[in-house]
Amino acid sequence: MSDSKALAQGEDKGFDFFGFVARFAPLIFLVALMILFALLQPRFLSSINLFNVMRQVSITGLLAIGMTFVILTAGIDLSIGSLVAFAGLVAAAVAKGGLQDRFTVGEGGIGYGWGLAALAAIAVGLIGGYIQGLAITRLKVPPFVVTLGGMSAFRGAALLFAAGGPISGFEPSFTWWGQGKIGPADLAVPVPVIIFLAAAALAHVALRYTRYGRKVYAVGGNPEAARLSGLNVNRMICSVYVIMGFFAGLGAFVLSARLNSAEAVAGTGYELTVIASVVIGGTSLFGGSGTIFGTVIGSILIGVLLNGLVLMNVSSYIQQIVIGIIIVLAVAFDTFAKSRRRRI
Repeated sequence: MSDSKALAQGEDKGFDFFGFVARFAPLIFLVALMILFALLQPRFLSSINLFNVMRQVSITGLLAIGMTFVILTAGIDLSIGSLVAFAGLVAAAVAKGGLQDRFTVGEGGIGYGWGLAALAAIAVGLIGGYIQGLAITRLKVPPFVVTLGGMSAFRGAALLFAAGGPISGFEPSFTWWGQGKIGPADLAVPVPVIIFLAAAALAHVALRYTRYGRKVYAVGGNPEAARLSGLNVNRMICSVYVIMGFFAGLGAFVLSARLNSAEAVAGTGYELTVIASVVIGGTSLFGGSGTIFGTVIGSILIGVLLNGLVLMNVSSYIQQIVIGIIIVLAVAFDTFAKSRRRRI
């Protein structure tokens, strides 16, 4: 009897290869992908290209941070691209001092400064997220349906706000937040990358080391148990959509600053890239499992993949096919991993 117990304990202490791979799969895949592209295309590892990848990733990465909070509660937000467009146009209008000079190329209009423009974008995002959170919790409408409606409503609001036209030509103090760099000339880090990494660090601390973060995981893992333990589940669910709105507003501001323009078609297709980044990073669509670190890795992985395919002159149509397949495989892997853990 003692021998069998010892054997069982030895097996329990054995190296779980599948568990290791499941935990670090995104990072392993990212490293392998970078090695592959470096061998196929030497330009890939140049500092200019790597910073370019990170700059491209920073916008969708900010949105992916917010999406992580939502998906951790087993929710989804399909409206982020449209909300980014609407918030970006509002920020642009504030930066230009109104819509009368929206077609001016270069500096124009009295303007209200980048600070108020950023606050306006974030305010629009917060209000949009709050409205959707209320619809989900008070009206008991599934998140998929609410945010699908939001995707159409916010895009329509963006078109209506600017009459379908762009708003462009901002002051240097505004565009610096999207185009500026910090550091020595050869190793200068783009400002959007710094914003992305700083936001990721704060979100990581909030999820892992605060009571709020533990409540988010609890609601996502088992909402009924969370409710019985005294948590206000509806309030928690509403709060994660507000957080998503905050990051949508922040991302909209940075995107407008980077492009020196805001338009109603901005953010089209972002929902696919953002959800892919979160899911590939290991956050379960069923809620209760995932990390900000994984989301950062997933965002970079998507950016590296797209950049490498572009360097290899792969069609943009094929790129969309590849991302779609990767999303399905990531979810399938997550489902298999969960079923295996239950058997163990």
